[in-house]
Amino acid sequence: MRFGVLGPLAVWTDSGTPVPIPGTKVRALLADLLVNAGQPVSGDRLIDDIWADEPPGNPAGTLAAKASQLRRALEDAEPGARHLVVSPPPGYRLACTELDALRFRTLVATARETSEPSARAEALSEALGLWRGPAFADFRDAAFAQPAIAQLEEQRLVAVEELAETRLSLGEYRDVASELATIVTEHPLRERLRGAQLRALYGAGRQAEALDSYEDLRRQLADELGLDPSPELVALQRSILGQDLELAAPRPETVLRRRSSNIPAQRTELIGRATDLAELRRVVADTRLVTLTGPGGVGKTRLALAAATALTDRFPHGTWLVELAPLQPAAADGATFLVDAVSQVLGIRASDGADPVELLCEVLAEQELLLVLDNCEHVVEHAADLAELLLGAAPNLHILATSQEQLRLPGEDVVAVEPLAVPASHADVADLEQTSAVQLFVARARASARDFVLDADTAEPIATLCRRLDGIPLALELAATRVRALGVHEMVARLDDRFRLLATGHRGAPPRQQTLTAMIDWSWELLDATEQAVLRRLAVHAGGCTLDAAEIVCATGWFEEANQAVLPAGQRSGTSPHAQPTPDHAPLDESTIADVVARLVDRSLVQATGRRYRLLESVAAFSLDRLAEAGEFDAVHRAHHRYYLTLAEQAAPELHGADQQRWLRRLDAEAANLRAALAGFVRAGAADEALRLVSALAWHWLLRGRLTEARRWFDSALALGGSARQRASALAWRVGFTFQQGEFADGAARRREIAAMYDTVDDPAGRTRADLFLAFSALESGDIPELEALVHQALPVCEQLGDRWAVAFGQVCLAKAAHSRADLTALEQHARAAARLFAEIDDRWGRLQAAEWLGGLAELTGDLPGATDIHTEALGLAQELELWGQVCTHLCWLGWIAMQHTEFDRAEVLAEQAVRIATEHGYAPGRLFASVVLAYTARRNGKPDVAEHILREILATAPADGEETPLFVPMLQVELGYLLEHHGDPSAALAMHLMALDGAQRIEAPRDTTFALAALGSAAAALGEFDTAAQLLGAAHTVRADNGIPVLPAERPDIDRPTAITRAALGETAFEAAFTAGSALTVQAARNLAAKANVAPARG
Repeated sequence: MRFGVLGPLAVWTDSGTPVPIPGTKVRALLADLLVNAGQPVSGDRLIDDIWADEPPGNPAGTLAAKASQLRRALEDAEPGARHLVVSPPPGYRLACTELDALRFRTLVATARETSEPSARAEALSEALGLWRGPAFADFRDAAFAQPAIAQLEEQRLVAVEELAETRLSLGEYRDVASELATIVTEHPLRERLRGAQLRALYGAGRQAEALDSYEDLRRQLADELGLDPSPELVALQRSILGQDLELAAPRPETVLRRRSSNIPAQRTELIGRATDLAELRRVVADTRLVTLTGPGGVGKTRLALAAATALTDRFPHGTWLVELAPLQPAAADGATFLVDAVSQVLGIRASDGADPVELLCEVLAEQELLLVLDNCEHVVEHAADLAELLLGAAPNLHILATSQEQLRLPGEDVVAVEPLAVPASHADVADLEQTSAVQLFVARARASARDFVLDADTAEPIATLCRRLDGIPLALELAATRVRALGVHEMVARLDDRFRLLATGHRGAPPRQQTLTAMIDWSWELLDATEQAVLRRLAVHAGGCTLDAAEIVCATGWFEEANQAVLPAGQRSGTSPHAQPTPDHAPLDESTIADVVARLVDRSLVQATGRRYRLLESVAAFSLDRLAEAGEFDAVHRAHHRYYLTLAEQAAPELHGADQQRWLRRLDAEAANLRAALAGFVRAGAADEALRLVSALAWHWLLRGRLTEARRWFDSALALGGSARQRASALAWRVGFTFQQGEFADGAARRREIAAMYDTVDDPAGRTRADLFLAFSALESGDIPELEALVHQALPVCEQLGDRWAVAFGQVCLAKAAHSRADLTALEQHARAAARLFAEIDDRWGRLQAAEWLGGLAELTGDLPGATDIHTEALGLAQELELWGQVCTHLCWLGWIAMQHTEFDRAEVLAEQAVRIATEHGYAPGRLFASVVLAYTARRNGKPDVAEHILREILATAPADGEETPLFVPMLQVELGYLLEHHGDPSAALAMHLMALDGAQRIEAPRDTTFALAALGSAAAALGEFDTAAQLLGAAHTVRADNGIPVLPAERPDIDRPTAITRAALGETAFEAAFTAGSALTVQAARNLAAKANVAPARG
């Protein structure tokens, strides 16, 4: 039985006979089951999907009847087909393997693996030929089908683009240009599609039309999104202008796609795994948890990465690799360290104080992605717990794990990765050439020795090597690197000796210790003493290291210093069961390390990627054992921890200047090593070192938004004790991070506690920076006067110390405070001072902060084009720095400005983009800001119910009164009040606006005050209290005029509407008299006047 969704819903027998499915609801049931691609769908969900707001009287019974009708229709067409509709509790599943959408994806995947352009074009053409119309054409309005429709339509468009590019590489310019004309019109903003059209038109001799098409795209991007064409398209246009003849030549396809995977590109061909890869791809696509098991070095990781790469387009939100090998379970409680690793890879930042596990589950719940958990064996219980939790929370998540043992979870599909096939005894050369282990060994050996061949002379020793190395790919690759030095005959002789010695290893030991350890030990014995010393010392690094780290940690001059300087007295020896009384270290100095590392890279014992060096995990485990045997385990680890403490302290000031981006990326790359150092200091009870390290990393954590992880490490370090100076600094960071996440309770008391600690130490620079950070972090709490005083107290000290960065930071704090009270003079003064100082320092994060408030100034004064320019420039800088929180913030500002300019569609697009980024990165403040923009836009764009839902959702979680009321509450209460008036409840609206006015006064926010007064006038007019309404409108006008606050276009209707109603009701003379009287009222007098109107309690 075959099913079709690429067009109207269709069913055919195996012979191709159409199968009629009677009844709209039965067809909807079938469509819903097909949407879920063989996965069970609960009965409740099916009922909601099919009947929406009008369920039948007996929903479960009716659904069962529809399922029975579907089974009958299938059975009537093809005996036995009724069993395709399965009823696993508590719902239904369609056991369908023949679906045109699956066939389409398979053909596209096949095309991508095909290097020959004609064959690739044929496969893509066949795939696109399966489409009979729009996906789920007869269910395009059904909510349940929308995600599948969007995904399939996107995949179709990508296939169209790939086919066009492939045909261009074959020189089919005229045909492609003709065929793309219509689809480009339908999808004018797809840059990859437009790029193909430009090349086709140019190749067809239609240069002028190509340039016109580019100009059309540029204009539409600017008009609709405020964006410019991509750099690739700009370069293409320039090439057309320059009549670059290479454009018209057949060329490989050009991919202009957003990165949706961190799977590293492999530098060598995957050999001997074609069948395994095809099967794994099928299993991973169909099964939500797949675990690859097998001995170390068998190629689990390599196979998993190949499958993930091939499946990138199957998962709309990407395929993501999480390397677990560097993680140390002792570094945190429970499985939190795994959550941190997954969150970091996915860019999820717990910046709102939420539990990191709950936040990860919440973000993944809306994602359809593949997570590759690599090397689970040393954390298998935690990995299993995490996988079970995430799979339960995220219905579209698939996990591919690699481990030496299975996770033992329900529904887990365990795929054993077997060694490569080895040749039989006495196999001839022709047989050897067809054996996968031999194919791999020969290919890698030829890379080492170009003249190496498989022939009658080498056939037997090669066969022996492959058999004795058990067909383990890693063992074969390591052995192949020695061909040039030893030749295969000598290698067999040495291998025989070594394996005879280790042939009877510990019974029951893991496979890697029975075979791979023996192989690595043999490779180890081929190294000289210096190479062995460097290799075993390199193994202490988590996730690799730079050459500088290798040179310092692997040298021997550090032994006595490392033993004495890092740990407290009494903890300088015997801190580990690995410790030995007499280190047997080789005489190495830093100048010799680089050459040794290079030799180890040549021998494939160290992997070089860019400027980093890492050991395969099996080699690292083996080398750590050798490190312990040499008596160096504790000393080298202490040297490692000291190096990364020094690195972090070196990086900390650099994060405030011109090298900010370089150091951000450096610390990103060293995240695993820094965590390992922190864990080491904490385990050893080295309080001051732990406190120094967390304080040094604090700004990096802030810029990357990793606040929850930071708070955990600060808690661990502070629990150790330590000197007053280090504790004061660490506590200031810890409390500031708490404020950053919106937890302001007892804020003043916490600041006093920190001040008391600093009173006991002589650290004026540290104290002023701590005060500024606490003020910066707490300004959203509404306690503006006290926090401004804290800044004013710190700034003279900063200037006296010559700390220009701190002075600039203080100006940002004062600008933020000035914006909250619409003090235009102070806002301009402080924002411009901050911008000037940060530009001189070349701190790009600081420039973003200053830009935010310069943009805020422009918006407050009504210069919306100027504000747009400022935030657009800042957005580009934030994207360059990969500061996704700032990206989200400036997108929100651009959306807010578009809303104020009544460009509601543009505002909605920008805010929704910000929501997506905030959700993907777990950035709660950005999601809040974006939601506010969406609510304001929705009310003004004829969607009051949407606006009210968003506003109530936000206000439900925010305290509405008291010192800890967030700054945004009064403005949202005004918005909600207008909606209550719109719904015909002006009394409730009036009460809501009174609450807003009280809040605006409490936080000294004149802009919110004028909004609230005008809104009170609107509610009074709706109540028929026209004299009161006129006076309140006059009071609002006075506050606005006194503070220089203009009326922006989106605000105008909220003023003009009640003004017109009131003027018509009172007459011109009476209105002007009341308006003038109100203009003379104080805010409190206006509030008292409003309170006397017909007030009822606010709804909700």
